[in-house]
Amino acid sequence: MEIFKSTSRVNFMRVRKLAIGASAIVIALAIVSLAVQGFKYGIEFTGGVVVEVTYPEAVSTRQIRATLTAAGFEDQTVQQFGSPTDIVVRLPPKAGEASKEVAKGVVTALQAATPGVQEKRVTTVGPQVGSQLRTQGTLALLVALLLIFVYLMVRYEWRFALGGIFATLHDLFIVMGVFSITGWEFNLNVLAAILAMLGYSVNDTVVIFDRIRENFHRMRRGSVYEIVNVSVNQTLSRTIMTAGMTMLVVIALLVVGGPPLRGFSIALAIGITVGTYSSIYIASASAYMLGASRQHFIKKKKPGAEAENNQP
Repeated sequence: MEIFKSTSRVNFMRVRKLAIGASAIVIALAIVSLAVQGFKYGIEFTGGVVVEVTYPEAVSTRQIRATLTAAGFEDQTVQQFGSPTDIVVRLPPKAGEASKEVAKGVVTALQAATPGVQEKRVTTVGPQVGSQLRTQGTLALLVALLLIFVYLMVRYEWRFALGGIFATLHDLFIVMGVFSITGWEFNLNVLAAILAMLGYSVNDTVVIFDRIRENFHRMRRGSVYEIVNVSVNQTLSRTIMTAGMTMLVVIALLVVGGPPLRGFSIALAIGITVGTYSSIYIASASAYMLGASRQHFIKKKKPGAEAENNQP
């Protein structure tokens, strides 16, 4: 299925320096935020208590927060879970207090304020387990990046491989930077979304790189600048279709998925957007600016090879 009846002729490379400069500024801000502020980790990474309760009728989360604050649970997060009557309360660990006692105190306070509140589930994560999950999550991210880098280096000439690596790191830092700057909760769902986003970004980059490689063989008279532009335009319809359809699913998750999937959906939405952008303006533009040329892909014939092929 094609969006455009004919190949578009947008000069993407004309603003490559401006795009790379803007990306460099955004990444610098993200790195500063990550170094100074870090993440607001979910209880999966820090340890804590999650209490799920059901109210007899719809209730305001603001009212629940006021009730818990008055009961001494000040550092809490209250969200609706699935329906207006289902509520989830998250609390960080308290020094000197057992997690079960904290959970019991939360339920007691809510039941005292609103009779009929029923406890559905209590989940506790110890600080040691949370630290272990944070370490394992970081390791999973590093392994994924390493495998992506190895794949790009094996599949493409080093200039294109570096362009793909720059684009991957670009997407990673921007998504993590957004969560750091905004203070949105960084949990296992967000980490899963980042890993999925890296795969999406690499796939989009590979599609463009493959078309550039094909056009190096087909367009013998075109300059590298022209070939990169033509290749991006030829894959533009596919890029828009893929990003658009994926974004529709992500928006559906964001709208109807509720609080548990909000971080996952936001991370994917940002990742799809910056991944599409980086495939053009970071990966392809970087390869061009690093001096990629036709000679890097077209193998020269060995002396005497033509004569050997002509022998009967």
